[in-house]
Formats: sequence, structure tokens, C-alpha cells
Amino acid sequence: MRVGTFVLAAQFPGQSQEEALHRAVRSAVAAEEAGLDAVWLAEHHFVPYGTCPSAVTLAALLLGRTRRIGVGTAVSVLPTAHPVALGEQAALLHLTTGGRFTLGVGRGGPWVDLEVFGSGLAAYESGFPEALDLLLRWLREPRVGADGERYRFREVAVVPRPAEALTGPGGPPVVMACTSDASVRLAAVRGLPMLLGMHCGDEEKARLAALWRREALAAGHDAETIADGHVSAGVVQVADTAAEATRTLCETMPGWLRQGLGAHVTVDGRARTMRDPAAYTRLLCSLHPVGPPVLCADRLARTAERTGIRRFALLAEGAGGLAATEANIARVGAEVLPLLGFEERQRPRRVFSSRAAPATG
Repeated sequence: MRVGTFVLAAQFPGQSQEEALHRAVRSAVAAEEAGLDAVWLAEHHFVPYGTCPSAVTLAALLLGRTRRIGVGTAVSVLPTAHPVALGEQAALLHLTTGGRFTLGVGRGGPWVDLEVFGSGLAAYESGFPEALDLLLRWLREPRVGADGERYRFREVAVVPRPAEALTGPGGPPVVMACTSDASVRLAAVRGLPMLLGMHCGDEEKARLAALWRREALAAGHDAETIADGHVSAGVVQVADTAAEATRTLCETMPGWLRQGLGAHVTVDGRARTMRDPAAYTRLLCSLHPVGPPVLCADRLARTAERTGIRRFALLAEGAGGLAATEANIARVGAEVLPLLGFEERQRPRRVFSSRAAPATG
């Protein structure tokens, strides 16, 4: 099991954007000190939900500030980035950090970002597979040209070539955010592990993992090996009691969610609905490791048992403040991780009572 932290650089009410970004940087340092596996960085534009507009840029900074911990994007949004430019950046980070970088990619949403960056709605609605395939070719081949619907250019050399890294063939690991059956199938056919969102419960994640496995096997991939890279996103808040942890998040997260999610603007004026922030916070508290250390360990172990996913990206900044975030990350490392007894590449030791059968996915 690999437990990391998920960093949105969220701007809570009353905070400056500088405060949010400073907390994001400090979170990475705290995560390494606490013994966590990785830091996963989100990317957003024009909204206080997350103040980091370039996950790969922040990843470069954090890789320079740390020495051991992995750093990944969760995710870099392909419809607003050129796949070759993103591939070059990923290769650079992979080669200069000894393979500590993971590139997470996703489709994003139908937001005004598409207008601002000039990619247009088609890049979101139909262009993602073409962009993904070009990116993967760039990370795996010595020379690349393109003759697609959106990207057309003569063959050029890949420099630097990530596949030449001594850390392993194929360049940096790539994971793909999946929010629908269609995206799960796309990831499976391309042989990419999934990043599943924090809004999903264990049963839905188990269903998606099983669907991914069937599709990956049908495509001829080594599903068992690739599935080791699946990532489950969630929230973590460690406190002495479940009531205290839940109360902390319910006092802070709804205000952030209300102003952050409410700021999203669609590119074409389509209607959109927003989750009720208070209800959504309560849902997250019920799904994820929120409570005393034993409860947190139980929920992580249960998710791994039911879904087969043993890699976690957990939002630890839900209390809003820098000191609270650093203390939360420290407690995850000092009090939760020691309870997760397991051997590498094996099922985690169950620290809860359950008759649920392991997920087949």
C-alpha cells in the first residue's frame, strides 16, 4: 500500500492565493518528512477551488525541494495543453529526478479554460484520445510526427528521450483520471492505470476497477502489473475522535467548496449543477479516513480490500490552515501508517472485521 497526499492549493475563505500556494509547498515537505509515498498536484484555472494553474510547474518546484518522495500531477489537463510540450516537460522531470515524477492526465471539463487557451470545445468533447495517443508516443518513441485531426507536424526527434532513462523503459509513469465507463475503457485499452475521484465510494471504485480489468485483458495487456498503478483519491483528517475530525472538516470545507466550485464557468453556457457543499463534505467524511488513527487505517484497508486499489492520494488540507495541514500530515505518517501492516505487493493486513469478498478487479 502506498499512501500519498493530494494537494489542491485550495483557497479557503479569507485566505490569499499566496497563502494557498505556500501551504501547497509546505505540504510536500511535510509529506516527505512524515514518510508518505507521494504528493499529487491538482491543476485549475480561474477558480479558488485550486490556485495552481500548472501542476507540472509546481511539480518541478517540489521535486527540487524534496529528495525521496514521488511527485505526480492529478492531473495535467490535456485539452488545454499541447501533448508534445507536456511530454517534453514530463521527460525533463523524469530524467533529472531519477524517476520520481508521475504524469497524471485527464480530460478536464467544459470550462471557459477552453476558450481562453484557444483549444475550443472540440478538444474536450472529442479530441482527448488523439491528444493522449500523441503524448504516449512522445514518451515512448525516438521520433514522432502527427497527421491527426488536431495535430499535424513533420517527424521530429524526441529530445530529451525519456525512454532512455536508467530508471526503466518507457519514460515516466502515466496515470489517467477516469470519471465514466468510457474513460475507464480508454485507459484500459491504452494500458494506463486509473486515478479515481474522491466522490466515488468503494462499490463504485470496485465496479470501475473490474471493468478496467476486463477491457485491459481483452486488449492484451498485463492487467495485474498495470493495476498496481491505480490511484484512489480521497480525504484524510486525523483527530482523537471521529466526531472531532468530522466537525473540523464540516466547519471549513463547505465554504471553500461553495466559493470554489461555484466559480466554474462553462465555455458554452450549458447548464451546470453544483453539489450541496455541506452534504458533499459529510459524504466525503463518511467515505474516507476521517477520524482517529484506527478508523483511518480501517477505511484505507477496507478500500484496498474491496477495490484492489492500494495506492492513495488523500487531501490533507481540508482544515484550511497551514499549521493544521502540517499537523494532519504528520499524524498520518506517525499514527496511521504504522497500523497498515502489509508486505509489498500483497494484500494489506485487515485491521477491520468484514465479510466482504475481495474485489475481482
